[in-house]
Amino acid sequence: CGFTVVAAGSGCVMGCATPSSVMRCLGIPTRAVTNFNSGHDTDGNLIIDVFYDKTGQLLPRKSKDSVWNFHVWNECWMARRDLPAGYGGWQVLDATPQERSNGLYCCGPAPVTAIREGDVQHRYDAPFVFSMVNADRVAWLLSGTRKEKLHWDENSIGIHISTKDVGSQDRQDITSAYKHPEGLSWTLSGLFPPLSDG
Repeated sequence: CGFTVVAAGSGCVMGCATPSSVMRCLGIPTRAVTNFNSGHDTDGNLIIDVFYDKTGQLLPRKSKDSVWNFHVWNECWMARRDLPAGYGGWQVLDATPQERSNGLYCCGPAPVTAIREGDVQHRYDAPFVFSMVNADRVAWLLSGTRKEKLHWDENSIGIHISTKDVGSQDRQDITSAYKHPEGLSWTLSGLFPPLSDG
């Protein structure tokens, strides 16, 4: 027949196509976004915790958080009268949610501006989206009941956040829409207490 059947594709890549088409048919500006080194925070502490034993072996039963090579979602442009002024515009919608949100597998719409500012108190998964692009990655050594911090990496999660450039096939880097430059001092706002080692 001259073609090859594709058995499966990446869930998030395939899952991004349908919302893009539907939203655009409804007249809502929509684009696909790819995040490289995408954090997957399972416990909501905004940190990607990774645990090792004394021989340096990863402890998968303890390491529930992970870092994915990439993850893809949609951004849709919309007004947000339910949020403070300034949080309209691009909103994250993830058609392949990784965790339950209020008992349902859904993610978004989370305002990109709130994610950038660390304002994670808002509904529709702002803390989870924040952790996908800006969580710290912490490596821990577990020895019996003792837990020792080995390394704290503030810079590896959420790099080269990209979309397709309008009118070309080029990549447009939109990392600065999601996060301040690494090393810039700023603080999270919202409902979360200061983070601790324990």
